[in-house]
Amino acid sequence: MNSSAPLTRFDLPLSGMTCASCAGRIERALGKVAGTQTISVNLATERAQLDAPAGSLPSLIAAVQQAGYGVPLQSVELQLGGMTCASCAGRIERALGKVPGVKAVSVNLASERARVEWLTGSSSSALIAAVAAAGYSARLLDSAPPRDPQLALRRERLAVLLAIVLSAPLVVPMLAEWFGLHWMLPAWVQFALATPVQFILGARFYVAAWKAVRAGSGNMDLLVALGTSAGYGLSLYLWATAGAHAMPHLYFEASAVVIALVLLGKYLESRAKRQTSAAIRALEALRPERATRLRDGVEEDVALSSLRLDDLVVVRPGERFPVDGLVSDGQSQADEALISGESLPVAKQVGDRITGGAINGDGRLIVRTTALGSETVLAQIIRLVEDAQAGKAPIQKLVDRVSALFVPAVLLIAALTLAGWLLAGAGVEQALINAVAVLVIACPCALGLATPAAIMAGTGVAARHGILIKDAEALELAHKVSVVAFDKTGTLTSGQPSIVHLAPSSIDEAELLRLAGGLQQGSEHPLAHAVLQAAREQGIALPALSDSQALSGRGIQGQIEGRQLLLGNQRLLDELGLHSPLQATAADWEGEGRTLSWLLERAPQPRVLGLLAFGDSLKPGAAEAIAALREQGIHSHLISGDNAGSANAVGRALGIEQVHAQVLPADKAAHIAALKREGAVVAMVGDGINDAPALAAADVGIAMGGGTDVAMHAAGITLMRGDPRLVPAALDISRRTWRKIQQNLFWAFVYNLVGIPLAAAGLLNPMVAGAAMALSSVSVVSNALLLNTWKP
Repeated sequence: MNSSAPLTRFDLPLSGMTCASCAGRIERALGKVAGTQTISVNLATERAQLDAPAGSLPSLIAAVQQAGYGVPLQSVELQLGGMTCASCAGRIERALGKVPGVKAVSVNLASERARVEWLTGSSSSALIAAVAAAGYSARLLDSAPPRDPQLALRRERLAVLLAIVLSAPLVVPMLAEWFGLHWMLPAWVQFALATPVQFILGARFYVAAWKAVRAGSGNMDLLVALGTSAGYGLSLYLWATAGAHAMPHLYFEASAVVIALVLLGKYLESRAKRQTSAAIRALEALRPERATRLRDGVEEDVALSSLRLDDLVVVRPGERFPVDGLVSDGQSQADEALISGESLPVAKQVGDRITGGAINGDGRLIVRTTALGSETVLAQIIRLVEDAQAGKAPIQKLVDRVSALFVPAVLLIAALTLAGWLLAGAGVEQALINAVAVLVIACPCALGLATPAAIMAGTGVAARHGILIKDAEALELAHKVSVVAFDKTGTLTSGQPSIVHLAPSSIDEAELLRLAGGLQQGSEHPLAHAVLQAAREQGIALPALSDSQALSGRGIQGQIEGRQLLLGNQRLLDELGLHSPLQATAADWEGEGRTLSWLLERAPQPRVLGLLAFGDSLKPGAAEAIAALREQGIHSHLISGDNAGSANAVGRALGIEQVHAQVLPADKAAHIAALKREGAVVAMVGDGINDAPALAAADVGIAMGGGTDVAMHAAGITLMRGDPRLVPAALDISRRTWRKIQQNLFWAFVYNLVGIPLAAAGLLNPMVAGAAMALSSVSVVSNALLLNTWKP
């Protein structure tokens, strides 16, 4: 840091201080940052005041953190107005970055929003003032009613229609020449038609261009204003210097048509950009504004803001759930398609979780509120999608650097074009028209929209199918994934024991299940639940049970139909001194990591009735997910804390060759790191809680959620349903989005690389250049919108 740089007064909030020695340590730490002066740390107010070079805030924060303390930061979102191209976004970022206390800024041209990370306790008025000084408008995202996008679109549409109506008569004579008709409108008529287009409908370009010049930079509006003004001014000059009866060729039509085409392009672009944010609007529309509260047996209609935690809410058939909660009374189904992407209704009964925004089925439910407002799952989903759409992919940073130099470079090329044609002996008229064509065609809008439009469309369509992409960086990295490492329990398997094998001896399978189920009646053991569930699924009626008794560490016994039966582990078999041909089968199943239960009869005659093997069943779709990854050329690994037999059994069933068993949660991250050292780009799939270290260590962490219990912030990508098939789907949408980004950037660069030389060579007139410029932005956004057709 240059110590001679201009100094800024910093007022840093601090955290973690407990005594005077803490203040001293922070002072010494800050004093080591180059250029800092007059440091004062106040223990009572927990703030540090100092003078330091303007761009040194990240270094100051790092110094405090290295000393063992914190600098609290807050994030604020601004809704911006007046941006027209990537240069505008760059200028706003630089303006906000100069505000004291700002650590990081990200401006998104497509969503017209800025996200600022800065010191806690700072006033947002400084940010709004900085944006205004740069020539744009800003307001806090939540501070005022949102703008009506339809109203803005209607105004833009009206301006476009007026511009076309006024410009059309100017173009008709030129079109008539194609049919051999040579006539021109009188000069005063051309002037009368072109002037309102130039200075009333085109006023926005002059205003924005002036603000850009005043801020010491350039943008698309400056190019349009200079180009069309040059054509309009040339027409006035030619008209004024023509003889009394001469009919000079004027260029009023070129200037008017260019403005009309640019306005048309901006209108189509605005309409297309609105479609990229359709996912956010669809999610926001799920939030009801009112709810029916049940208090002391009386139902009352109240605003959502009136509800409190533990309030009881009545939800009638067909209504949306207004809150997150637990079913307190009733049975129904919930349509959670727009929240989790689950296509089928989910059964709900007492004790089940409810997600706000889902649609109630055909039953009346009473729900006890567990989350409100910003804490609801729906609010977190919206925030997550907004974060992803507001963020910048790493490639966008390169595009921003190019865009910052673009307008000055175009102005230089236009000046060289003018000078070159004049030196070549062309008249002022021809030289000026070619320079105008260069200014008009070189719009950097397509360049600025290429990446954010694709990211907004990609993250939006993914969210509709239950795939939440946390940030643009995860989206960009995911397309490179070559290895996917899966946790086992709760990810590829259900996490609940079920009967995987039945081996009857002297009875049939149905009888084995009937007697085992009879013994397990009333038990809360997980294995008992598995037996009872299997009996229910097969429609088996259970016999009466008497004299039931738990046998500690061994199993259970009881009387059924006059027979004394036992169900338990190998110790019961040994106690009764029984042997069975099934013991070889039992050994094989134990090798698979299965839990075994023997059904035995003690009286009237000791004998083995059968063997049950329990295991964690595979999730539906697990095999399809692994097969889909294999088709994509991606290798799958299984990293599990379970025993080798259980892990290998799952690996064999799914076709996963690389199985790592008995791995502690802390050691999973080491396995991920080892794969990365081998050159693989690794995605880790886990439950988002136990697997947090591994998710963080992977290039891309994918949290496997279960609807409302999803750990949304544990990974770069969150799957709202516990469906393994969403893993290859998430990588697929990432790959398609990346492809759209590449296509958009290619066409944006090629368009300028081809268009500017053609215009400079005199091969494009300003009207054609204006049409091409408008088409470039629209084509980039439209190409991104093709992602909306994607389905997992």
